[in-house]
Amino acid sequence: MANYENNTRPSRHDGRGLNELRPLRASLDVFEFASGSVLLEVGRTKILCAVTLQVGVPPFLRGKGVGWLTAEYAMLPAATAPRTPRESSTSKKCGRSVEISRLIGRVMRAVTDLSGLGERTVTIDCDVLQADGGTRTASISAACLALQFAQKQWLASKIITSPILLEQVAAVSVGVCDDAVILDPDFHEDSGDINADFNFVITRSGNLIEIQGGAEKKPLAWQAFDAARALAHKGTQELFCFFDSVIQSQQQFAPAQEAHKQASSANHSKPLGTKAPLFSLLNRQKHAS
Repeated sequence: MANYENNTRPSRHDGRGLNELRPLRASLDVFEFASGSVLLEVGRTKILCAVTLQVGVPPFLRGKGVGWLTAEYAMLPAATAPRTPRESSTSKKCGRSVEISRLIGRVMRAVTDLSGLGERTVTIDCDVLQADGGTRTASISAACLALQFAQKQWLASKIITSPILLEQVAAVSVGVCDDAVILDPDFHEDSGDINADFNFVITRSGNLIEIQGGAEKKPLAWQAFDAARALAHKGTQELFCFFDSVIQSQQQFAPAQEAHKQASSANHSKPLGTKAPLFSLLNRQKHAS
């Protein structure tokens, strides 16, 4: 029986250890007209996420005085090779996009209190600019970050009087091979010798929201699943540490950003939208070592 906790599998094709995430980077305030927006890069996978707020709710909530949250996920044509056709050109919804859209919305509703929104709808748009595996998990992590920054704006403008994001959430994939579990596989690994893969959605407190996945080639030993679960917990905790670094850096950057907006307003010119700097987990890892 394979020992998934103490294996001697060779290093991965990109030089990562079995339990290492891909390099992470985030750029904030990408869109001027969104309440919160994030460009999240997980290795070569790039997700552009925007959060907006509109008046009105679906018919089943009208008159109840509570809000709603929904999400949309789409992959841009050049995100993959070969080109992915636009859904508008095919006149039909892609089943995968619909499924991931529902996943993101379901996950984010599990960690939000929409009762303080009034009859307003939060929309989270996740667009895949480049896909190299793990787009759904990266979208969930990006959605959490973007919603957190949107919430800060809504509180400042008194649209809401208390936070609606009850707890941070992050998601990560884990692949299971014959003799190893690997954290955050990219497309090369996912399309290779992986026997099973799982997507774990976990809260900051360590509670589980959702698991997706299963064996693809042969039945999976419970030992392998337990090792995958432990590795997913480790990966999401590292993501939360990355969230902290992004939020802390944004707070330090905020005074300069506000001064830019005031100067733009004084000149009666349209603000150009100041972007926060990129934050890289890879640089932090190198510094720590």
